[in-house]
Amino acid sequence: MDAKVTVVIVNWNGEPFLERCLSALAEQTLKPHDIILVDNASTDRSAAIIQQFPNMRLIALDRNTGFAYANNLAIRLASEASVWIALINTDAFAEPRWLEELLLSAQRNPAFAVFGSRLLKASDPSTLDGVGDVYHMSGLVWRMGHGMPTTAEHEREVFSPCAAAALYRRSALRELDGFDEDYFCYLEDVDLGFRLRLAGYHCLSVPQSVAHHVGSGTTGGQHSDFAIYHGHRNLVWTFVKDMPGVLFWLLLPLHLMLNLVSLIWFAWRGQGRVMWQAKRDAVLGLPRMWRKRQQIQNNRRASVAAIWRVLDKQLFPISRKKP
Repeated sequence: MDAKVTVVIVNWNGEPFLERCLSALAEQTLKPHDIILVDNASTDRSAAIIQQFPNMRLIALDRNTGFAYANNLAIRLASEASVWIALINTDAFAEPRWLEELLLSAQRNPAFAVFGSRLLKASDPSTLDGVGDVYHMSGLVWRMGHGMPTTAEHEREVFSPCAAAALYRRSALRELDGFDEDYFCYLEDVDLGFRLRLAGYHCLSVPQSVAHHVGSGTTGGQHSDFAIYHGHRNLVWTFVKDMPGVLFWLLLPLHLMLNLVSLIWFAWRGQGRVMWQAKRDAVLGLPRMWRKRQQIQNNRRASVAAIWRVLDKQLFPISRKKP
């Protein structure tokens, strides 16, 4: 394959997973043109583990800048020869043909600019972690297939990929300025996927490309206060920025209802304080997000009807994993 790819890894205190992640990359049947690891000022033994893998570029930052900024930095510094950018999380362990299958799919499907891997639960490979992200008309997001048995899959279009293991056309990332760095982490991949779709790009799920995923391995798990705060703050920002045209106003009452139900639900679970902080900060950030919305929607190429078609419209959505 002629098209070159840069693999980007963002690490923050990933000691429990980092060696397995990097070893899996070293065993890929298709060797990447470049590997860039951005370390967000880890305080564990990450540095010692990274030294065991000299065939990569290390960018060591002096503070934790978050997933979004660190990825954007690596994308900017990637070799100009790289047509593609592949992302892999430190808690995602790629099977040997992971990267090759992504590039093969990209060759077969030139109309697509984004490709997502099939994620299996690292603790139980017979169970799916997800095959792409679903965006509900209320603004709720979840990982398609999460918790379902692993079965034979076929390539299919999905709303967006989970950035734990995904491939992006570099020119598309540059056009949209990559991830939104205000997000810090969580749902930044869904926001990017939404903006790519608004710009006319499409995402394909590639079941032959497999990675085993722990999920929120370095942030305390999906139900930690950290994950709840960032996920539910960013959920509001994504809806405000990205939901196009008349759909924004038609679906806004549903989105407000989702936020109210979330406040009640997490209060009942004993996390009402962090949920309230998330929604308060989401509201405080709305003027900035509205300015971003204006730019995003002014540059939109996809029709409102095209976006409506790819939204999940279940009356009672069942969220799996992502908030």
